Amino acid sequence: MRLSQYPINTTKETPAEAEVLSHQLMLRAGLIRRIAAGIYSWLPFGLRVLRKVENIVREEMNRAGALEILMPAIQPAELWQESHRWAEYGPELLRLLDRHERQFVFGPTHEEVVTDIARRELRSYRQLPVNFYQIQTKFRDEVRPRFGVMRAREFIMKDAYSFHLHEASLREGYAAMREAYTRMFTRMQLDFRVVQADTGAIGGSASEEFQVLADSGEDAIAISDSDAFAANVELAAAAPPAGARAQPRQSLEQVATPGMKTIAAVSAFLETPPERCLKTLLVEASDGVAVALVLRGDHELNALKAQKLPGVASPLRMAGAASIRAATGGEAGYLGPLGLKCRIYADHAALHASDFVCGANAPDLHLRGVNWGRDLPEPTAADLRNVVDGDASPSGQGRLQIVRGIEVGHIFQLGSKYSTAMNAAVLDESGKAVTMLMGCYGIGVTRIVAASIEQNHDERGIIWPTPLAPFHVVLIPLNLQKSAEVRAAADALYAALGAAGIEVLYDDRDARPGVKFADAELLGIPHRLVLGERGLAAGSCEYRHRRATENEDIPLASVAAFIRARLEG
Repeated sequence: MRLSQYPINTTKETPAEAEVLSHQLMLRAGLIRRIAAGIYSWLPFGLRVLRKVENIVREEMNRAGALEILMPAIQPAELWQESHRWAEYGPELLRLLDRHERQFVFGPTHEEVVTDIARRELRSYRQLPVNFYQIQTKFRDEVRPRFGVMRAREFIMKDAYSFHLHEASLREGYAAMREAYTRMFTRMQLDFRVVQADTGAIGGSASEEFQVLADSGEDAIAISDSDAFAANVELAAAAPPAGARAQPRQSLEQVATPGMKTIAAVSAFLETPPERCLKTLLVEASDGVAVALVLRGDHELNALKAQKLPGVASPLRMAGAASIRAATGGEAGYLGPLGLKCRIYADHAALHASDFVCGANAPDLHLRGVNWGRDLPEPTAADLRNVVDGDASPSGQGRLQIVRGIEVGHIFQLGSKYSTAMNAAVLDESGKAVTMLMGCYGIGVTRIVAASIEQNHDERGIIWPTPLAPFHVVLIPLNLQKSAEVRAAADALYAALGAAGIEVLYDDRDARPGVKFADAELLGIPHRLVLGERGLAAGSCEYRHRRATENEDIPLASVAAFIRARLEG
């Protein structure tokens, strides 16, 4: 491609709307342009990268035996009502009316449509297992789209759905997709982890996420420093502290803490570390009575863990003022477990504390020197908190580190959630109708582009991994408009590289060398060739990899072979 024929502008200034680096660089390099909140046009350079992601995904899905289909983006409401997600999915589901006042949705996912296909087309166990996939536009009406294409409302997704006769086949299909995803992200040269995850709105019995590690990631991930364990923080189990709880040494006393409603304020005022200050949170109960959750002051409540406890309402909801007064006689900010008239769960770490500080259930008062078993009954022990750096790994090997990640893929064992609701069955060997089991496997194709940039950049711009680069090489001739020799040599080199199957961006613009070099670095093309009169006289051109700091002189006659070897190495 000749850059003189490319009408899209790069920019030096960082756009004010861009919050994360990938968004900034995609806008500056002219890969995308915003048309509305969370909705973007993909311009030629960006689309080339997007298509390369799609090609890798498609090749590995086909290699795994999946069958590509294409389902409609607009789906009839009847299917969503049949699966019960019409009311359950929430405001992210964009609902539409056609001219006949019939209800439709702009699909955020396609479980309903593919299950309808399966119940119409699959009749016998002999047709199973089967895996259908598509690469298609989705829409989720995010309340606050942000981070560019990383959390957009409209995006491109690869979604696949497998159908099975029994659990063993489902597990085998799930494992095949896990392996295919691993190959995909390895080919894209991404630093990623396979992470235990919550099934969320999709449902099912088991799921894992593929997380690209990046400081800008929205998700907190716990990884072991000694083995392959990795899980979203909300799913990682926090082991009880080792050893016995220390014996009481202090007497219980009530202390005045005027206006101090936070752990930080109470800890500083009483000169007690936050880990020895316990916080009591009251949440709504499934039977209408509040439930108390007690944690160490330096730990964070894990809502997913808490809402699975017996008696706790799901989804988790904090108790209102009336419930707090009924259970404690006090108000939020001074709550404590002593004298509560409700069920109490204490996190393992909180239960291990002795001589601790907690609220006195009265305004402006706290208790000091409190001990379980002596001053109040032993509560029910539970895992209530998010894990933190240094916690023991649930795998039993090493310690946990908390890192940030960008979710680019998610695989699920759905089971029969959708096939039961929509009556998708086949006949088994005995002629009996059997409800099919399902797997679901998604990849955020557009998000991968941003995630790659978050991992591969410097202060000058993007640094594309070769498999995703819009072009392999940028060819920059110097003094092109004034030197017929340089133009002829550059044109010949451009043709030779193309003939060798090398994708070349030919910067034939009438622009200063500094402008050309800056744009080449911003665009992140992995390999750069510079051809000038001096090098031409010596029969060579300058080569530099995007990550390198020094040039190499390459004989003109062997440039194509040199680049080909670098691409294949």
